[in-house]
Order: sequence, then structure tokens, then C-alpha cells
Amino acid sequence: MKRPVTSGAETTNPAAPAAPSTLFSATGSAADPAAAPAPGLDGIPRQRPLTVSAEGAHLAAAESVPAAAERAPSTTGSARPLPARLRRVRPWRLFPTPTGTPFTFGYAVVLAVTSVVAEYADPNLVDRVLQASSTDVAHLAQSPVRVLVASALWIAGGLTSAYVIAFLLVLTALERRIGGWRTAGVFLLGHGLATLATEIPVGLSVLAGHLPESSLHRYDYGISFGVAASVGALAGLLRPWLRWTVLAVFGWMVIGDLIAFTDPMTNWGHTMALAIGVATWPLLRRVSSRTTTGTTETPRMARACP
Repeated sequence: MKRPVTSGAETTNPAAPAAPSTLFSATGSAADPAAAPAPGLDGIPRQRPLTVSAEGAHLAAAESVPAAAERAPSTTGSARPLPARLRRVRPWRLFPTPTGTPFTFGYAVVLAVTSVVAEYADPNLVDRVLQASSTDVAHLAQSPVRVLVASALWIAGGLTSAYVIAFLLVLTALERRIGGWRTAGVFLLGHGLATLATEIPVGLSVLAGHLPESSLHRYDYGISFGVAASVGALAGLLRPWLRWTVLAVFGWMVIGDLIAFTDPMTNWGHTMALAIGVATWPLLRRVSSRTTTGTTETPRMARACP
């Protein structure tokens, strides 16, 4: 009779029935079929319970939290990005540059040179030059074009005049919107028309005998008429709140000078030059819309130019 083969403490007998322990648990309940090992695979370890999958899902969720936190925008501990309107603010564009505003830049250089000459040159020479550049009635009757151009090359009051800052800021902003040639046209238009509007009445008053003949020869030069016209023209290209603010501030200055009555001819010239600039609004709005967008817009749309 052949003896059964034993392996360690356990004897395998193919003919023996299954042990009760494999059918029932220690408590007497039926064993889980899914947890029982498959027949013939006693040497392979049982699979780990489903809690491993839960642990893996937990680890995957924990790893995804930092990545999601990196993608999410931070609201604390870091500076928020500036609005688009503030990012477009460039303070250096308020002043002229050789490439961005060549007319204003070149004109400013000329005015700086003539102001230095007027300050440090021989007083007698400066007096003769200013007299020859004056747009009084006598010079306008002889050579109007020459004196209109020459009188715009000097600053009444020198570099300390308030019109110097106004010239730089206003003409720079205007040239960036309508170009150099048109800015020069607005400046010369206000300078020339306001000068003629103030000097022609003087000549007529001398002819009528209301003023002495000495009124035909006087100092009349500077850039204030051109700057006033440029202020009026620029206001039409600004947003409504800024437009009326600029006009109110400059208009108050002009009216204050008229009330003071220190130099009525010049003060009335500033008022007329401002009105000349305002009169150019319809034309300049169409020009500005084509310059800034490359398309033709209606004047109502052009009013929104910053």
C-alpha cells in the first residue's frame, strides 16, 4: 500500500474531502467566495483587499491638490495685475520726443535757444531783434509774413513763463493725435488770426484819431496766441469730462486777465485764439479718427479719443 506524500506539517490527499475550515469561518458563517483562493493556486498569495484602491485614490487626490492650487489665481499674498487702462499709461509720452513729435520737439529746441539768447546776449542787440520781430501795425503793413513767423520764435517772459509748460504738454498731446503738419497749422492759424484781430483795430483807431501814432510801434511777440488756439483744438479731441475741465480752467484764466485789464489787447487775443481752436473741432475730429484707427469714423465716435 502506497503512503501519501507529506509536505511539512500539512498532508495533501487528493481523495480527501475539503476541510470544514475552508467552507465556514471560525464564527460558523459561510466564507466569502470572492475571498477564497482559487483551486489549484494555493501557492499564490491572496490579492490585497479593495482598501488599496481607496488608498490609491486618496493619494492621487492629494497629489492633484497642489497642481490645482498652482493653476488657480492667487488672491492673497501676491499683487494683483494692474488694469489694462493703467498698463497703457506712459508718463514720458506727455513730453515731446524727436521721433514721436518732431514738430513740437524741434520747435521747443528753437524756443530754448532764443530764450537763452534773450537772457544772456547784449541787451541792445536783443532789443533791436525783438523790435524787428514785433507784429505791430507798422511791421504788419510792411512785411506781414516775416513778422508773423519771427514773432513766434520768442517767448514773452522767457523760460519761466507758464506758457512754456502749456506749450510742451498741449502741443505734444495734439501732435500725437493729428500729426505734426496739422499741429503746426493750428498753431499758426491761432497765432496769425488772433494777431490780426487785435492789431487791425489799433490801426483803425489811429486813423480815426482815437489813439496816438505811437501805438503803431510797440512790442508784440510770443507764443501765447498759438498755445491758446492749440488748447482749444486739443479740448475737442479729449473725453467730455476732461474736455470741459480744460476749457473751464483755461477760460477762467483768460477771463481773469480780462477783468484785471492789465493788457486788454493781449487778453482779448487769448480769448479769440481759444475760440479759433474750438472752431477747428469738426475738422480735427475727422482727422484724429483716421489717424488713430485707420478708418473713417463719425465725429460722435471720434469724441471718445482719450
